[in-house]
Amino acid sequence: MTETIDHTPSTARQADPFPVKGMDAVVFAVGNAKQAAHYYSTAFGMKRVAYSGPENGSRETASYVLVSGGARFVFTSVVKPATEYGHFLAEHVAAHGDGVIDLAIEVPDARAAYEYATAHGATGLEEPHEVKDEYGTVVLAAIATYGRTRHTLVERAGYDGPYLPGYVPADPVVEPGPRRFQAIDHCVGNVELGRMDEWVGFYNSVMGFTNMKEFVGDDIATEYSALMSKVVADGSRKVKFPLNEPAAGKKKSQIDEYLEFYGGPGVQHIALATNDIVATVRAMRAAGVQFLDTPDSYYDALGEWVGETRVPLAELRELKILADRDEDGYLLQIFTKPVQDRPTVFFEMIERHGSMGFGKGNFKALFEAIEREQEKRGNL
Repeated sequence: MTETIDHTPSTARQADPFPVKGMDAVVFAVGNAKQAAHYYSTAFGMKRVAYSGPENGSRETASYVLVSGGARFVFTSVVKPATEYGHFLAEHVAAHGDGVIDLAIEVPDARAAYEYATAHGATGLEEPHEVKDEYGTVVLAAIATYGRTRHTLVERAGYDGPYLPGYVPADPVVEPGPRRFQAIDHCVGNVELGRMDEWVGFYNSVMGFTNMKEFVGDDIATEYSALMSKVVADGSRKVKFPLNEPAAGKKKSQIDEYLEFYGGPGVQHIALATNDIVATVRAMRAAGVQFLDTPDSYYDALGEWVGETRVPLAELRELKILADRDEDGYLLQIFTKPVQDRPTVFFEMIERHGSMGFGKGNFKALFEAIEREQEKRGNL
């Protein structure tokens, strides 16, 4: 495996041509937003805070906004596809199943961000415009990225409403318990064979992102399949986008399977940062979330190279949590199975202790776990 790490001094990042404040929202197009909101409330412990639908003037779509700490998910489905956007949502769900349509990014100046991005080659989808209500004003713009995914650029410094104009405050779907995660750590995209470097270049040029890490070579492969991955991030490391493409192997890789069942490039998984992965996994398992299994043999030698972690080895083994260590510290992580019938979108729970890596020591164990699930589905 070749891994490159960006050691750009922090002073060099101060002149960021495309400053960001963080992830604003992950927006999903789904077949039934009401049921999705219930699932993520009960299984992921999120809290509904806002709603838009026919009851408050949105005649074609219904949207539910859920939060957990600084992480915000929006689930939107079509009531009737009467407008161009309604038709787009309906067609998106029909073609791709439930999936991410928007990785929205909060920026200090949406007009400047849009101007920079489009001047450097981005396809503009929505020019900067203001939307207002009694809570204030938001400036929005949007650009295209891989597949049918977009980045909405959100400037919300002048707004104190529950989400965006057009949304009204909403009570939780169920009474929320202890928070299970507090932020979006990174969002992973799968792209077609041969196009990873193209999209890395897109983020370098269009958004001024830098290359944070790179994973290529035999160590990011199993006996049957392989992939290549590069990570781009903004200068502050608040927004991190790993990008994967398939690589030649004996059988169908997880990226190939995703591209086939999703019908093209898209968001593969979302990593959620937690301060207590043990409590998170126990609560989510109890609520019915299914996680990938890890054989006991993985843990037999884990302590020899990972060393001591906050969670005892026996508990890691019991809960099937993975661990990895690098020069900066260690991390604990676990991956769900796909959360819809199509083997596409899944989630990662991650607890960091110094390490800003992505669990490279776990890649083989993770890929083998995914392959076991692919084999059950008849897709390996």
